[in-house]
Amino acid sequence: MTRASSNAAELSAAVDAVRRLIRGLRLAEHRTRTATGMSAAQLFVLDQLRDADGLSLTELAESTLTDRTSVSAVVDRLARDGWVRSERDSRDRRRMIVRITAAGRRRLATAPQAPTVQLIAALRRLEPRQRRTLTSNLVALLGAMGLADAPATMLFEEHGAGRRPRA
Repeated sequence: MTRASSNAAELSAAVDAVRRLIRGLRLAEHRTRTATGMSAAQLFVLDQLRDADGLSLTELAESTLTDRTSVSAVVDRLARDGWVRSERDSRDRRRMIVRITAAGRRRLATAPQAPTVQLIAALRRLEPRQRRTLTSNLVALLGAMGLADAPATMLFEEHGAGRRPRA
């Protein structure tokens, strides 16, 4: 195999891998929307609230691996639709707590797994060295594409434009 054909094969394999990843995530998002009528970002937030006795927006941002602004927008839509409720923390009145509602629990019980849950589970199955290498290579790819400073909003967060990336 010549060097040129080897490079072409590597590029083809890399592009195919990205296509498969994006296609898999898009299909999972479509299944989520079809089954629940909500975005994958909304389903992911509900999933993070399932076993919690309520979380602050800061705790929810940490749990969803995103920034407070992105998760706040998702929580606002979930609250508007009755899937979660926000209330003052009884121990610290300055703090707001987000809790999943009974309707949110019922919706979650019949929902497919959120694409972000699938992605995080797959990343956790990688060896730490593999995860570090993947992260480094993805960061390098984003830099080469001029996307290193693009906002890193929640996956399939439809109102993410203009948000600041998580530090």
